[in-house]
Amino acid sequence: MAGLEQRRQWLAIAIEAAAAGAAELRRHYGQLRQVREKGRAGDLLSEADLAAEAAVLQVLHGRCPELAVLAEESGGTAVEQGGLLWCVDPLDGTTNYAHGYPFFATSVGLVEDGMPLLGCIDVPFMAEVFEGGPGLGARCNGAAIRVSDTKALADSLLVTGFAYDRIHRADNNYAEFCRLTQRCHGVRRGGAAAVDLAYTACGRLDGYWERGLKPWDLAAGSALISAAGGCVTAYDRSPFVLSSGHVLASNGHLQQAISEQLQASEPLDPTLYGC
Repeated sequence: MAGLEQRRQWLAIAIEAAAAGAAELRRHYGQLRQVREKGRAGDLLSEADLAAEAAVLQVLHGRCPELAVLAEESGGTAVEQGGLLWCVDPLDGTTNYAHGYPFFATSVGLVEDGMPLLGCIDVPFMAEVFEGGPGLGARCNGAAIRVSDTKALADSLLVTGFAYDRIHRADNNYAEFCRLTQRCHGVRRGGAAAVDLAYTACGRLDGYWERGLKPWDLAAGSALISAAGGCVTAYDRSPFVLSSGHVLASNGHLQQAISEQLQASEPLDPTLYGC
C-alpha cells in the first residue's frame, strides 16, 4: 500500500473529481432533454451521466494520468487485473435523477489490487461531501463521521436496493427485504448505493445489503464504511469481493444478525407477481 501522504494526495484528487461531476449534475438537474435505456429495462442513461463522467475523467486524467480508470459509461480496466484503479460512477441514482427525486451522487473511489482504498461521494442536492479511507479517517463536509452504535437488530434502521433484473429472477431481494423489515425499525430503499453506504458510514443508517451491483457503485462507499469503523463483507460474512456485486455493510455490531437473516431467506418467485 502506498504511503499516507500519497494516499492523502489521491484522496484530494478524488474530492476534486467528484466535485466536478456533481457540478454537472446540478447544472443539468430538472433540464434533461433525453433519457434512454442502456439495454436492460430500467437501466437509464441521460446527458447528465455523460457530462458528469466527462468532467470527472478530465480531472483524473489531468491530475494522475498514470492511473487506470473504470467508469460506468465508458468502461476501462477490469478490477480483477489488479494494481491501482479509479472506479467512477458519475451519477449514482440515475432513475431518481431522471424523475427529479433528489437522492443521487457522484462517486469516485480508488481501488488497489481489487480492494477499496479511498474515495469520495458528493451528494449535490444535499450539499454533502463524504470522503475518506482506511488510515485517512472518514468525514462529511470536513467533520469526522463514524458508524452508529446500534447493537440490536430490532432497534436498527436498514437500507437496501433492488437490481434492474429483479423481475426476471428469483434472486431478487424481495424475500430478504420482507424478512428484515419484520425484524427492525424499518428498511429504506434509497435508489443510490453510494449514498446508502455514505449514510451507513455516518450513522444515519445501521446496515445495508444489496446484490447486482458494479465496482463503481461500491468502491468509494465501502472504503468509507471501513474508515468510519464499520464492517464490509459478503452476505455470509466471508471477505468482501468488489467484483462480486454482493455486499453487506453495517456498523459491525449488526453484521452477524443481518447475515443470518439474509442466509435464512427463501427466494420469492417473481412470477407470483405477474412478471
